[in-house]
Amino acid sequence: MERIVDISSDDLQLSLHRGFLLVSKDDAEVGRIALDDIHAVIVHARITWSSTIVAALAERGAPIVFCGGNHMPTAVTLPIEGHHAQGARIQAQWNASRPLAKQLWRRVVSAKIVMQGSLLEARAIDGAAAFPHMAARVKSGDPDNLEAQAARRYWPLLMGKDFRRDRDMDGANALLNYGYAIIRASCARAIVAAGLHPTIGIHHANRGNAFALADDLVEPFRPLVDALVAGLVAQGVHDLSPAIKRQFARLIAFDLRYGGETSPVSVVTQKLAQAVAVCFETGRIDLALFQCPTPIEWAGIGQADDIASDVASPA
Repeated sequence: MERIVDISSDDLQLSLHRGFLLVSKDDAEVGRIALDDIHAVIVHARITWSSTIVAALAERGAPIVFCGGNHMPTAVTLPIEGHHAQGARIQAQWNASRPLAKQLWRRVVSAKIVMQGSLLEARAIDGAAAFPHMAARVKSGDPDNLEAQAARRYWPLLMGKDFRRDRDMDGANALLNYGYAIIRASCARAIVAAGLHPTIGIHHANRGNAFALADDLVEPFRPLVDALVAGLVAQGVHDLSPAIKRQFARLIAFDLRYGGETSPVSVVTQKLAQAVAVCFETGRIDLALFQCPTPIEWAGIGQADDIASDVASPA
């Protein structure tokens, strides 16, 4: 089982021992995990480790995500090699036409809006019916910025009229940042494994963004994080704790239907990245997105009983 390793306590020492990542404090071991089981490592703290750990994780395709105080990623490590046809795929990605990129972005935005509407509908929130219609109106490249229009409707409906999405704020916003960082890391890992370069996006193109493509592909997955955060806030949870972080880590194991098969998010990100790579190689818009969860499946994200038991469990 692939796992997210979160390191948020200061003065820990990390080391390798016979295929395990060891975590120690004051020279006493406090935990260990098999390197092959690590999906990603999230770091928020002052720690001590060696370059051999970075290399060992890179060999297995596991990214290390360094986060700031607001839980937004500030740096990510990824392997240089990720696919036997990496050179050809990156060249095809770089040479992809703007019409192709715009059509891919149209499908990503449309899928995100459909997911937002599906979550609202599952929660029986008035206004959900407008989202499929908005998704159907998305044009190549989203020139009408329907993504932003949907967001302006979506957040007040899901989180309350007083909520404002601000990456620099704490509370629910910090919870969202943390959840997005986990899914973003999974997308970045999948992109490199597919032989693509995370810097070359289909829409995001900020010069300072080394993970533009990851920020593109993460969009349809964001409502999964939103669903969990909305459930946490409804239970009175506004701060991250080790128990709550475990809730977010479980998202990569949440099952989605993609291409006629049911797979965890960690696998769906890989399938999506591979599909995008094929689009770049062939020049054809043949990108299917995963299906929305059913209302029962949406309800299973951060169920009240699970949240309560995790909050009550020791860190």
